[in-house]
Amino acid sequence: MSLFRQIFFILSALLLAAPAVAQTQPVPPTLTAKSWLLLEVGSGQVLGAEKPDESLDPASLTKLMTAYLTFQALRQKTLSLSQTLPVSEKAWRTGGSKMFVRVGHQVPVDDLLKGAIVQSGNDACVVLAEGIAGSEENFAQQMNREAERLGMKNTRFKNATGLTDPQHTSTARDLSLLAAALIRDFPEEYHRYYSMKEFTYNKIKQANRNDLLRLDPTVDGMKTGHTEAAGYCLIASALRDQRRLLSVLLGADSEAGRISESQKLLNWGFLSYEAVPLYTKGQAISSLRVWKGAQNQIKAGLGSDLTLAVPKGMGDKVRAEISPQQRLMAPVEAGQIIATLKFSVDGKPYGEYPVEALESVPLAGAFGRAVDTAKLWFD
Repeated sequence: MSLFRQIFFILSALLLAAPAVAQTQPVPPTLTAKSWLLLEVGSGQVLGAEKPDESLDPASLTKLMTAYLTFQALRQKTLSLSQTLPVSEKAWRTGGSKMFVRVGHQVPVDDLLKGAIVQSGNDACVVLAEGIAGSEENFAQQMNREAERLGMKNTRFKNATGLTDPQHTSTARDLSLLAAALIRDFPEEYHRYYSMKEFTYNKIKQANRNDLLRLDPTVDGMKTGHTEAAGYCLIASALRDQRRLLSVLLGADSEAGRISESQKLLNWGFLSYEAVPLYTKGQAISSLRVWKGAQNQIKAGLGSDLTLAVPKGMGDKVRAEISPQQRLMAPVEAGQIIATLKFSVDGKPYGEYPVEALESVPLAGAFGRAVDTAKLWFD
């Protein structure tokens, strides 16, 4: 993924973070939680939120980053699913929820992922961290670097498990960015592991604590968390009619509460908003003027499919306008941000997205540059 493409995904999530249009915005439900956020994954829109930037203990939601870095290592072929990793005494002694690995044993990465994701095993997370980075401390540094790359501005990781540490904090907004990135960047891995309802290791069967997997057939992930400091937490993702919503709920007061409140939030999002398909990845939505280039026009579009969520009944009132940079100068690289796509609903501003170049335009020769320089004098 190019740097420009990475920037596109991050900005897409951030630029629509605020409520879109107060006059038409559906009123979200009242939830019992310290903080919550509902994200439309396809567009990056935040449909509703309460204290989304409050710094809180993320508990085992931390394990989303542990899994993300493990999936990344598998893609880079520094790990393989069949590869076995040794269980250190530190991993074996790690408290909290466990996969129940045995000290000195070798465990396949595939089993460790299931142990970390399905069983929320802290021991499995430490084994993965040590296998990838040599130590959990080194792994935490990798976690923080990746968090920065993903735009998680208010997150600091101190461990791979989510065990309580006063300096180990995140926010609902940051965790939504991480969860959406995992679904987007590793879709096959997401569907393989996060929808598992149970896993047996060492003859011990443990159920996935995300009860929405059993209660709502449209929910196919993601992760629960609980510590005394964090309360009961849940990130849940549901796919209905090709629309994916992601709920982040932090600090519910009970295990049942995090399930019922998350279900309430997802249902509200699907019932209150409709999806309006707008553009597909790589579709040319405009042709823009390029100065001093080998060609004077460049195709512009989006780096991913875009379906906008709007309040029910407002789908036919969506309008789009592209706002190019004042003067786009060659050279231009494919993937470079070159314009802004602005949306309105019923004449009111509704959000904006960065637009990227769909092709590269090198510099023109000396004569071509001289011609455009002269034109610019009179532009």
